[in-house]
Amino acid sequence: AGKSSKPKRAKGKSSKKKGKKAVKDVDILSPAAMLNAYYVCHNAPACLELRGFPWPGSPKKKGKKRK
Repeated sequence: AGKSSKPKRAKGKSSKKKGKKAVKDVDILSPAAMLNAYYVCHNAPACLELRGFPWPGSPKKKGKKRK
């Protein structure tokens, strides 16, 4: 009962080496980025915060507590 024909995979880190991904320059003012910001951000400070430019004096966002 509960046996499957698929081989079990080992848990943990794999032994395969992953190639380094090239860092890509991203334009935060591109039309695609603006469309994303339109749906994600609720106001100007939130938009700047998500883009990496914190608004001076803005209240810190409280995260969800994890158990």
